[in-house]
Amino acid sequence: MKMAGAGNDFVVIDNRAGRIADGTALALRVCTRRLSVGADGLILVEPSTRATFRIRYFNADGSLGEFCGNGTRCAARFAFLHGIAERQMTIETDAGIVNAEVDERGSVTISLPPPASFRADRPVQVGSSTVRGSSIVVGVPHYVVFLTGDLWEQEIESLGRAIRHHPEMQPAGTNVNFVVVRDDHSLEVRTYERGVEAETLACGSGVVASVSVSTLSGKVEPPVKVLTRSGITLEVTMSKHGTELRDVRLKGDARAIYRASMTPETLEGFDPEFLRVPSKAIAT
Repeated sequence: MKMAGAGNDFVVIDNRAGRIADGTALALRVCTRRLSVGADGLILVEPSTRATFRIRYFNADGSLGEFCGNGTRCAARFAFLHGIAERQMTIETDAGIVNAEVDERGSVTISLPPPASFRADRPVQVGSSTVRGSSIVVGVPHYVVFLTGDLWEQEIESLGRAIRHHPEMQPAGTNVNFVVVRDDHSLEVRTYERGVEAETLACGSGVVASVSVSTLSGKVEPPVKVLTRSGITLEVTMSKHGTELRDVRLKGDARAIYRASMTPETLEGFDPEFLRVPSKAIAT
């Protein structure tokens, strides 16, 4: 199925029979927009001995992602629609076991492990400017920068790319979130995603990271509604105990866009590496 959570789109495949061995190669091709299905990532639903099922998540560039908030929510609804799970389920991810619940309207709520490795002040030098932000891990690493004014009018791609690849963030790199606080229970967030290597319309773990940093910094109080670049709002709840966050939940849409059978032309007749970085593909 093609699915989307707040505009974060995925190809989700039932791989319980193990027919797909190389998720990296498949993701590189099937996620290529305009010449294939096109998506921010590929999700393989597989058997688990620890949970209702397991997912493996591959970014659009073929890299394996430890966790994807919106992708996990989409996988939960996929599993419910295909009779793999009841409305309440557990999902094994590379970042741990996640609880999920699908409601009657198709929205999905997931419970996440507590955010970790919070650094309130982690400045990075970008050119001649010092960017002051915070870092935190929500399954995957995130960097959060607070802005003022109209978030939607600001150019964030170049700065997001620079921070994502900054030497201070290596070897894994980081996702970069740009945040404007609107009131005590409301944020606006845009995210430059590692693995997609561009701004996405939403990032579930990025939304949770932004709310977490905002909560720990005293800028908001949960529950918090977060407006994403897609124009769709996600909701984050959590409880704060000193410097620790618990009972973290992310709720939002998990759209089933269409069911499909892929033709050979979905995967053949184009070079996904050239499409992403022509000069690099030619050099190699």
